[in-house]
Amino acid sequence: MRAIRRALYLASGAWALVGLALLLVPGFVVGTVLDQPGGTSQALARLLGLDMIGLAMFMVLVGHRAQELWWWSWAFALVGVGTSAVLVLNAAFGLEPGQSGTWWWLGAALAVVLTLAILYGLFAASQEQPLP
Repeated sequence: MRAIRRALYLASGAWALVGLALLLVPGFVVGTVLDQPGGTSQALARLLGLDMIGLAMFMVLVGHRAQELWWWSWAFALVGVGTSAVLVLNAAFGLEPGQSGTWWWLGAALAVVLTLAILYGLFAASQEQPLP
């Protein structure tokens, strides 16, 4: 259970930090860091930030009760795989010519690493305590 707990806490910290940045300074994150067009809605970025913080809170909740609820982490693995795919595909094919992909690739790498950690934690937890 240690592996899944650590993976969930690590992922929740990353999601919470990014979510907080999107919530508090969406224009800077979206416009400056990610180099997206200025017409992007700040309200949508703030909503995404709130959702990321909520997801992080659920990860902590499941991490605290990992002994009984480790299998709930499949939901976080699904979100991680989807997020990783979107970030990798956008970094590889979705940027405008001349647009920097550095932050997109860093985000994709972080998402992939965190998702792999959660998947490894699920594997380790299933070995310790298989589903009935």
